[in-house]
Amino acid sequence: MALGIGAVAAAILITAGRRGNSSRILATGILAFLNLSAYPLGQAAWLSMGGQKSIDHVLPFHLCDIAAITAGFALLTRKPLLCTLTYFWGLAATFQALLTPAITVGFPHWPFVMFFVHHFAVVTAALYLPLVEGWRPKAPLWRVPLEVYGCSVSYLIFAMTANHLLGSNFGFASHPPENPSLIDHLGPWPLYLFSLQGIALGCFFVLTLPFFLKRSG
Repeated sequence: MALGIGAVAAAILITAGRRGNSSRILATGILAFLNLSAYPLGQAAWLSMGGQKSIDHVLPFHLCDIAAITAGFALLTRKPLLCTLTYFWGLAATFQALLTPAITVGFPHWPFVMFFVHHFAVVTAALYLPLVEGWRPKAPLWRVPLEVYGCSVSYLIFAMTANHLLGSNFGFASHPPENPSLIDHLGPWPLYLFSLQGIALGCFFVLTLPFFLKRSG
């Protein structure tokens, strides 16, 4: 049900954006707000549960946290790098988080609601930028996945450093999430980190294909 509701909301925002004029301004503003407010609203949601929270739920160092901030500013500024990272991270990483959500509480708890609002906001922004704003990756297209991959490796190094210092599990770089996920099928730590890097690079190239086909067409 959460996936269905989120998909409908995403379709409404993208459709409104494509209508142009005031509808586009409103849709862009709502989507930017959802992305930029995902972290503080998520914090408020966890506080409503009471009790002590792990460092993983306090600092915005998961890739999807960074992707939401990136997406919010991409929508507001149209900066090429921000748009590029939003598209690739949103569809290659955050979309997977929707399919195998790393959430330990269920509906109607607010952290559950905010988890899906957060991740759908990023995925919707990743689709909104090319479909509504007309964003396209810069030429040459073959280089773009490699640049995004470089940024992703930089994030992984940052996450592993933070995990070592804080005892956290940002980016799931220290161990798999508690919930079942793709990581469970990629071997033990640290082997699954290399498997994830290969999958990520492959996904980045696949996500570039629509732009190759459009140019060749």
